[in-house]
Amino acid sequence: MNGIANGEAHCNGVSANGVSANGLNGVLNKKQIKTNGHIENNPDDFLTQLLDLLVEECVVKGTAVETKVVDFKQPTELKKCIDFNLRDEATDDSELIDLCQRTIKYSVKTGHPRFFNQLYSGLNQYGLGGALLTEALNTSSYTYEVAPVFTLMEQVVLQNLATQIGYDESDGIFCPGGSVSNMYGLNVARYQKFPQIKTEGMHSLPRLCVLTSAESHYSIKKGAAFLGIGMNNIRIVKCDKRGKMIPEDLEKEIMRAKNDGLHPYFVHATAGTTVIGAYDPIDAIADICEKHDLWLHIDAAWGGGAFVTTKHRHLIKGAHRADSIIWNQHKMMGAPLQCCAFITKHKGLLQDAHSAKARYLFQQDKCYDVSYDTGDKSIQCGRKVDVFKLWLMWKAKGHTGFQKDMDHVFEMARFFAEKVKTTEGFRIVYPEPECTNVCFWYIPPSLRGQEETKEWWEKLSKVAPQIKEHMVTEGTMLIGYQPHGEYVNFFRMVVSNPDVSKEDMLFAFNEIHRLGKDL
Repeated sequence: MNGIANGEAHCNGVSANGVSANGLNGVLNKKQIKTNGHIENNPDDFLTQLLDLLVEECVVKGTAVETKVVDFKQPTELKKCIDFNLRDEATDDSELIDLCQRTIKYSVKTGHPRFFNQLYSGLNQYGLGGALLTEALNTSSYTYEVAPVFTLMEQVVLQNLATQIGYDESDGIFCPGGSVSNMYGLNVARYQKFPQIKTEGMHSLPRLCVLTSAESHYSIKKGAAFLGIGMNNIRIVKCDKRGKMIPEDLEKEIMRAKNDGLHPYFVHATAGTTVIGAYDPIDAIADICEKHDLWLHIDAAWGGGAFVTTKHRHLIKGAHRADSIIWNQHKMMGAPLQCCAFITKHKGLLQDAHSAKARYLFQQDKCYDVSYDTGDKSIQCGRKVDVFKLWLMWKAKGHTGFQKDMDHVFEMARFFAEKVKTTEGFRIVYPEPECTNVCFWYIPPSLRGQEETKEWWEKLSKVAPQIKEHMVTEGTMLIGYQPHGEYVNFFRMVVSNPDVSKEDMLFAFNEIHRLGKDL
């Protein structure tokens, strides 16, 4: 490849001339044809080789504990390992396969059982298969005309999700992530209260107010800014020590907002907060929303997995009373990114709020029932097919399989939390985790048995970043850390991969001690 350290740089056994140290080029069946001196690749042959590479490197090796979670390189180093430049001339298949191999090599393996960094992880082969099939068909979920199978499939899956929530009647749509889904909630709630917003705009409305908790996701701020509500018109409701919204303070904030001349219309509750994993008391919040005629929206992007398990459904009790709910199946349920549903109990509201009735796309005189053309419910035009990977997983697992998965990740989180609580040098931040987030400090021997002064806490705040640096550079695992409220940096262990075992939990525990004991 041109442009990499004089064309002959090596990065951990992979040479920059398109030949890998493991002899990959030796097994490539290259079928390039030269016409007038130009390379003409064989795309069918390339795709066959790439699929083999994906199975071996991503599915088999990428989920094996013997491999690294990440082969980390600093940006300046990584630029020497992959030729990122684009040129006039075509690149032949052997080099393209080599580039794909390098891309896999230096990417984070989120399917690895020791990836605990984000609120998603794991690799489900049925979900991956569904994603691959979806990409191969490359259609858009806006009309039955171009997505007949997926249109019917989305209807069935959304109905099943609504049934898990407890809705008797519902409507919904798959969205590109939880943040956009929260914006859907803000918008349809506003439309229901003030339908003139669609034609007359913000000038026709009073000064609206949104209420959310101190632990809620930052997308509510982004949504308020994007929709013209304004960040300054968000009222923050206090949380208790467990990170749960305090209903009494919610009612106080509603009254304060009204006294300040604002018009509260939307309450944003959370089922599984991002850092702590707290579940807000939905029933008590719903009582207040009904009293003041406010739209109740639940952000269950992370904690929605509790819907499918009888053992943990109590965490989300009262959710059926909400006007709308978001639920990310690409998080705890393990579907490939992205897979996120927005569901409301107000049938027809999505269509009314968002439709523009484009005549070139949503013709009313088609040869089939045009009620199956669901694209006008969306704020998008083209909309990626997200349903098939989840549907295929659901077919493969059944309700029972998903419940078993959810019970397992909760069990693993509880196991890890108990280990933290009973081991010297580890201190849990929130003693009884509700979701599968376990927040804790590691206290190295050099800081144990000392008076916990301000200076001591400042020293402790540097421990997690240093341990994280070592685990990243060694590639053994990934766990996130952050300060939060009054607390200095602590680890946030997230368990969402249903394939993790107690051995993986113990490895994470022992690895933190190994990397931090000499600090």
